Amino acid sequence: MDTLMKEQVNHPAHYQGQGIECIDAMEAAYGIKAVIDFCRCNAFKYQWRAGKKGSLSEDIAKAQWYQNKMVELISKIPS
Repeated sequence: MDTLMKEQVNHPAHYQGQGIECIDAMEAAYGIKAVIDFCRCNAFKYQWRAGKKGSLSEDIAKAQWYQNKMVELISKIPS
């Protein structure tokens, strides 16, 4: 994955603001479980439309990013 695509997947400029990434602000505002559900839906969306709107490999990478974020968030839920 080239540097530009990696940046578009991992830290898109349009999701930066106020010194915090949007996904982190969502977690603070709505809680971990809501953001896990959001990530699940976004992963589904990117897999569903993969290659139909933009780059196939970028859509798959974004779906994978959301799945990885779900795993990260699940690990933060107290047992």
